[in-house]
Amino acid sequence: MDTQPTGATGHGFSAQAFSAGLLAAFVGFASSFAVIIQGLTAVGASQQEAASGLMALSIAMGLCGILLSFKTRQPISIAWSTPGAALLASTAAPEGGFAVAVGAFLVSSLLIIIAGLWKPLGRAVAAIPAPLANAMLAGVLLHLCLAPVEAVADSPVLGLAIVLTWALVAKWRRLLAVPAAVIVTVIIIALTVDVSHLDVTALWPQPIWVMPQFTPAAVVGIALPLFIVTMASQNIPGIAVLNVNGYRPDPGPLFSVTGLFSLLAAPFGGHAVNLAAITAALCAGHDAHPDPARRYWAAAASGAFYVLFGLAAGAATAFISAAPPILIQAVAGLALLGALGSAMLGAVAEAKDREAAIITFIVTASGFSFFGISGAFWGLLAGGAVYALTHWRVQR
Repeated sequence: MDTQPTGATGHGFSAQAFSAGLLAAFVGFASSFAVIIQGLTAVGASQQEAASGLMALSIAMGLCGILLSFKTRQPISIAWSTPGAALLASTAAPEGGFAVAVGAFLVSSLLIIIAGLWKPLGRAVAAIPAPLANAMLAGVLLHLCLAPVEAVADSPVLGLAIVLTWALVAKWRRLLAVPAAVIVTVIIIALTVDVSHLDVTALWPQPIWVMPQFTPAAVVGIALPLFIVTMASQNIPGIAVLNVNGYRPDPGPLFSVTGLFSLLAAPFGGHAVNLAAITAALCAGHDAHPDPARRYWAAAASGAFYVLFGLAAGAATAFISAAPPILIQAVAGLALLGALGSAMLGAVAEAKDREAAIITFIVTASGFSFFGISGAFWGLLAGGAVYALTHWRVQR
């Protein structure tokens, strides 16, 4: 867990790494906090509970990133599970309300801890065929990614302003495209929506303890898909980003620690924190610092800023609650377009597995629910059956 990349020379504080950490935290928070609020609200959270969840996630991933970065002296960046939040946004509120969803968050967190401690479970998740995992993720993301189009159709001027901002900034620097779209959306809301009625006391986030409830349907329909999406779409790619940049941490302890912080955040409404993938590249790459041994300051700094941003969770949630939902969904959809493209590409890359992947995608995207269990589970099950049948025929 403490292996350093070759070329390491020192560990001192770096202003360059600190600024890279600030950029990573800003991009990570601004690009996807709307997705988090959408997801928590979809499974029954009130405005106050969603603000509490956003705050809990921000603080948990900030403290987790600081702890792991200083412990390993490697740039271990932590993020919330954006694909997991998109999964929640595509899931109907469970019978029993948000308390049941929180129970599922706890189960998912425990599974992540076990996956880090017990290698057979980690290997089992890694053994899920990549086309099926990608197809399930693509099906989960599709609904939100349609929102920018729906926003333009519903409100052409406002919708186009958001989309064009995203497109123009992406032409200059893609990483800042979604944050720029968020800023324009905030300006639009401030100019067009009456926010005078907002409760000032709600602007300061207040942690809300939600007593969890556990149901078999939520465990199967929320916890298991959330665990799989978080591991396959965040934790495993997060390790890959570190490896590409010359770092070789032991994955198991990292998974377990993120699972532990997820467990602590869950009763306050947080669904999952995990290894970062996109923002990890900002902290682990050469731009953070020429000396690989000093880049951990970037991940630690981003963690500190995440904690600070968490204190703005109440204001962000209250502001979003006053806005037309379609505009917020449009920003969330723009934030997920890259993930959708990567997932679709991974799903259909292998011709022999394409049919199983398409079935997984269609069933998941349909929103099909049976016995209170969401379409993500049934999509993976249906695609897995076709995948097994296809490979059984090949073997015969």
